Amino acid sequence: MLCDRKNKSNQNQEIYEKPIFENADMASVIPKNVLPEHSIPSDMAYRLISDELLDEGNARLNLATFCQTYMEDEAVKLMSETLEKNAIDKSEYPQTAEIENRCVNMIADLWNAPKDQSYIGTSTVGSSEACMLGGMAMKFRWRKRAEALGVDITKRPNLIISSGYQVCWEKFCVYWDIEMRVIPMDAEHMSLDIEKAIAAVDEYTIGIVGILGITYTGKLDDIAALDRAVSEYNQGTAHKVSIHVDAASGGFFAPFTEPDLVWDFRLENVISINSSGHKYGLVYPGVGWIIWKDEKYLPKELVFKVSYLGGEMPTMALNFSRSASQIIAQYYNFLRQGMEGYRKIQNRTKDVAMYLAREIENLERFQIYNRGENMPIVCYRLKENNKWSLYDLADRLRMHGWQVPAYPLPVDLEDIVIQRIVCRADLSRDMAELFMRDFKESIEELDSAKILVHGEEEKKVYGFTH
Repeated sequence: MLCDRKNKSNQNQEIYEKPIFENADMASVIPKNVLPEHSIPSDMAYRLISDELLDEGNARLNLATFCQTYMEDEAVKLMSETLEKNAIDKSEYPQTAEIENRCVNMIADLWNAPKDQSYIGTSTVGSSEACMLGGMAMKFRWRKRAEALGVDITKRPNLIISSGYQVCWEKFCVYWDIEMRVIPMDAEHMSLDIEKAIAAVDEYTIGIVGILGITYTGKLDDIAALDRAVSEYNQGTAHKVSIHVDAASGGFFAPFTEPDLVWDFRLENVISINSSGHKYGLVYPGVGWIIWKDEKYLPKELVFKVSYLGGEMPTMALNFSRSASQIIAQYYNFLRQGMEGYRKIQNRTKDVAMYLAREIENLERFQIYNRGENMPIVCYRLKENNKWSLYDLADRLRMHGWQVPAYPLPVDLEDIVIQRIVCRADLSRDMAELFMRDFKESIEELDSAKILVHGEEEKKVYGFTH
């Protein structure tokens, strides 16, 4: 058959219109580690990638992660319409910059920033970046203060934090050459032991980190008590120390469920706070926020001016170009929910967590460490020796589609293996009841199992990646 340009075009059209699994290219193995030689139709590329992701499970059933796994259709639409906007390019996208500024103002107000001071803040990719910025500000302030007091700044400074820290703080200390003074948690202090923390302070301490929502257990450091202890310490020394609050989990939760809990800028020595918008801020990953109580707490050396994007603008982030869609999604949630909506959502989430804690405790096989009263996190250990472990239970739950991590507690408590359920806004009471059905069924299966994969003595991190 003779083919002219028109016929060839028609042939190509026919190829593209064929049912995708009839296409001959679907029968071949595509390159995995090098660029393919030839292009393929868009629907085929979509299908190949989509099929590769089929076995990853349902994100909604992932009770290991604090990260948001559901947003309203309108929010998703808004994000898809703004993916191309570069958050850093404030001259090209001035309204996007204005929206980010509004979010900073709203968050500062939520965290009770003093009206007589000039707070300053920024969005970040997540709380890890926000923590890095908070840590850098502490280090730079310490260096200036130490120089003025005649301290040898060539020596390594230190940061004080409980052993329940998130790994981003370990990264910060490694990247910026900081000694990490870890205060071990114990059975009595399942959070920061304040007395030991203050005892660890010296002239090389850049600051103390209080955690509002410990990753391991969901418990809260007593930031108010820490503030009182720091005030007392500062009265007797020229080497003043301040507090950074890592509120990655609690920053968008505690203000709505426990408004009378004093942990934020109402406290004298709390000078910076970070939180994750993609956790209980209810936005898809990744967006974080950091606020300093006053601009004097953000060293000017950490603010950079760029002019090559069309206008001079300041930037204080570690990252540069990124999509503004998450920032816009955060603003959508602030407008959509308001104080009332966030209050209802977070309290309902808390109720679901407390329901799960009651149900698990009623089984009389587990010791509960966190019942979800402060943060909607349920943590528990096996009461007594079983022929199966929590790792086995995690395996069984995974067979039902649920991802629930099992892991040992940090230093000095590493002999204790616990399991953690993170309740998010998208875990309804109905879904929680379905989970409990599968939870009980998994226990029955383990009780009658002939072969177990893990066993009772094993101590390891398993299924704990967030």
